[in-house]
Amino acid sequence: VLWDMDGTLVDTEPYWIAAERALVEEAGGSWPEELALQLVGQPLLVSAQVIIDNSPLTMTPGQVVAELLARVSGAVRDHGIPWRPGALELLTAAHDRGIPIALVTMSWMQLVEPIVDQLPEGTFTALVTGETVTHGKPHPEPYLTGARMLETDPADCVAIEDSPTGVTSAVRAGVP
Repeated sequence: VLWDMDGTLVDTEPYWIAAERALVEEAGGSWPEELALQLVGQPLLVSAQVIIDNSPLTMTPGQVVAELLARVSGAVRDHGIPWRPGALELLTAAHDRGIPIALVTMSWMQLVEPIVDQLPEGTFTALVTGETVTHGKPHPEPYLTGARMLETDPADCVAIEDSPTGVTSAVRAGVP
């Protein structure tokens, strides 16, 4: 099983959108909901560039990513992990049955680690994060990497996704 994280396993999308909005507003701009929703599932550096291109921010993409990660990680620490309904139970059931599981997320390890640390050790056989791939979703590389790390054919996996970007990545990799 190849799991997406944000919006699928955990409901961090509101944290991301709030962080984007606050960052842009602090720079004197506004961040419309439609732009925020376009970033769901995108690689962080791509999202950062979209934010820069549509706001008065003068930061580099790397600086925007660092700031967003700090804010979203802080929200997870302050408010706890917002598990999606049924996701933790499904993840636990798959793990308990010995099904190999990879996390395939475009979030970076800074956010992934505090979430994975709350799970039983070994829940994920492999972690694919945004900074470990050259091409993020919707490119097939993240899902191909996850299947390769599980030492299985992509067609023998299933992807659990919530965004068109992520579904496109999985389908392009040959993962149902």
